[in-house]
Amino acid sequence: MTAEPILITGVGRRAGLHLTRSFLKRGLPVIGTYRNEYESLSELRGNGAELHQCDFNDELQLKKIINKIRIKYSRLRAIIHNASEWIADDADFPPAEIISRMINVHVSTPYQLNLALGPLLQASNHTHSDIIHIGDYISSRGSKKHIAYAVSKAAQDNLTLSFAAKLAPKVKVNSIAPALVLFNEEDSSIYRKKTLKKSLMQCEGGLDEFQHAIDYILESNYVTGRILPVDGGRHLVSH
Repeated sequence: MTAEPILITGVGRRAGLHLTRSFLKRGLPVIGTYRNEYESLSELRGNGAELHQCDFNDELQLKKIINKIRIKYSRLRAIIHNASEWIADDADFPPAEIISRMINVHVSTPYQLNLALGPLLQASNHTHSDIIHIGDYISSRGSKKHIAYAVSKAAQDNLTLSFAAKLAPKVKVNSIAPALVLFNEEDSSIYRKKTLKKSLMQCEGGLDEFQHAIDYILESNYVTGRILPVDGGRHLVSH
């Protein structure tokens, strides 16, 4: 059986890059999207990834990507919605633009991709195919400084519930809600120390842990409509 591709959005860095590298090493074809060019993308192309540049704030670009995939492929193994934007509410953008960009990337794009490419997932030769939304720990708690972001991630959680019901039993739809998977290089030591105290495990989860969570969902024949926390026990730490 010819391996069916996995569509991953936001493959240029961090989790998306790690997932793509991992799947390619296993011999699994990957269709990836990216907004900005990174050096890492040359490596992915060299290893066989099919990459498409797309700004999800541009409706026309998204439609072009959808059409290309539908024309070229008749089946998909999975869609992993990893693309994300992180904009604070006090950023130098009009509030309407901030909420619009959060909704476009975290809600509207997954919604449109799931609807348009759902038939390709339904046609998979695997027992089950998958949609995985990469959410966030704060979607269930809210945020004082990233309200628009938290709202959009909460809406994304509802996409998981709604599409799980719509596409069952062939397509499993789940979400991962991570917290502190990986620090950014520019994060200060003071910030790191403060953030680590928010976790029972007192450490970064790491990208391998993130990959394990993805693999668990992909390999399951029973789990759907669930939001899987990957947060180091953060919910048990008092703040």
